Amino acid sequence: MGVFSRLSDIINSNINAMLDKAEDPEKIARLIIQEMEDCLVEVRSAAARSMADKKEYERDIVALEASRVDWAAKAELAVEKGREDLARGALAAKQRADREIESRRQALKAIEEISYKRQDDLEKLQAKLDEAKTKLRALIVRREAAEHRIQMRSRIEVNKVDEMEAYADLINVGERGLEAQFQDLAAEESIEKELAEIKRRRGGGSSSPPSPRRPRASEGEGV
Repeated sequence: MGVFSRLSDIINSNINAMLDKAEDPEKIARLIIQEMEDCLVEVRSAAARSMADKKEYERDIVALEASRVDWAAKAELAVEKGREDLARGALAAKQRADREIESRRQALKAIEEISYKRQDDLEKLQAKLDEAKTKLRALIVRREAAEHRIQMRSRIEVNKVDEMEAYADLINVGERGLEAQFQDLAAEESIEKELAEIKRRRGGGSSSPPSPRRPRASEGEGV
């Protein structure tokens, strides 16, 4: 179902008010433009038909005026020759031509009035169409700007998340480094314990290392 039911609805429409009430202004603007363009085609076609009718009536009037002149001349000739009967017939034909000319002129006047009205409608409709297209372009610009802002916010949020993840990784690396140090310390302690156990077994059960042997007295020294 269309937005408009008559040409006058389009010409008298308040596009801004219609779009302000719409849930999807861009969609409604496109629909309005489509209907206006369709209507513009119809009005132009009607205007073209009116121009064709006008030219046809103008040609008829020219032909009928020539016929009227011809019948008038024939009536004169018939009177001159004493043929009143023929003169009456020629005058009757001339009057019929006069009536046809008047009828065509009345129709031509009506067609010209319609043509002026259609031309005025075309100008007003074109102005409304231009207004609707301008409004649609503004709506598209606003939507694209909003989408760009959303994309920028999304990028910022992603960057923030990346930074937080990187910071968390650094903390994890630090914690893993500290944990590794404690693991190394525990490993060293275990090694020392195993070394002490080996020494204890080799020293005859004493866990203490054997005392160093005292050197012998040199010859010549007193006992």
